Amino acid sequence: MIELAQGTQVSGYCIERFLGRGGFASVYLATDNETGEKVALKMGALGGGGRYVTRFHEVTDERSISGISPDEVPGDAVFIDRDGARFDFLDCAEIDALLEAEAALLGSAKSTHMVHLRKMEQHEGRPVLVLDYVRGHTLREKIRAGEGIRLQWFQQLTEALLASTDNGEFTCHGDLKPENIIITPAGNAVMLDPGRDGDGYVATTALYNPLLLRDERADVMAIGIMIYEILTGCLPFDEAPWEYAGARSSGETARMSLSYFLSYPAPSVLNEKTPAELERLIYRCLTVPEYGLEGLREDLLAYLKKA
Repeated sequence: MIELAQGTQVSGYCIERFLGRGGFASVYLATDNETGEKVALKMGALGGGGRYVTRFHEVTDERSISGISPDEVPGDAVFIDRDGARFDFLDCAEIDALLEAEAALLGSAKSTHMVHLRKMEQHEGRPVLVLDYVRGHTLREKIRAGEGIRLQWFQQLTEALLASTDNGEFTCHGDLKPENIIITPAGNAVMLDPGRDGDGYVATTALYNPLLLRDERADVMAIGIMIYEILTGCLPFDEAPWEYAGARSSGETARMSLSYFLSYPAPSVLNEKTPAELERLIYRCLTVPEYGLEGLREDLLAYLKKA
């Protein structure tokens, strides 16, 4: 990863501190030298990156460039080409292509529930995304702290995703997971790090997109998995992605494999206090191909009104 000390100047911005890392990029808090505003700078790794975050750092409670926090888990990203082959490592050019694709996607997004891209700069010949600094805590941090989780957050995300797809801004987020959702002090959910389509490959997180989907069903399935995880403390699918995910092959073998893969313990088996309505919602999110964002919005609204 790029390691930048406090006070380092990057294209008119002064680095304040390290915010976090993923499989191929680091994010820093910085100050705009002209306006004094706080921003987040996202830049790719110096020598390339891959699906694993190194475990050779000390595990710490706080995020730091020299340590690793519990939020930064191995297997964070999956890089997959259009024939289904996974990549464990991307070179600098491929990472830069992903960042440029992310900039294009965020540049078209206008929702208050998606992080805003201010501009894309260059640092030592490589792209740097200048993003709004979103104050708050990740949904993962909220879960770990045992704080109350509100379904209104998922309702906000569903509404925002529907509006974005209706407006033609983008087809889906594609990489929803607790680490990519910030809950602001005002109680709003903001999405970070959308799944990027690079030059013939896509970056996503298989645990929350186990079928490696690239349409609204990816987001619907991810929301269902997150609600399942919040209710039970575990994930519905242990071996992700599905064996045939992203591949062009089809046939009876693939269909039978999918039927076995989509078998999971019902939430009520693991948490007897699971409301029946939420169990049905999760089932639809995970297993019903026709169940999209509109259906999810209606079911969330119905449950929230009843609750």
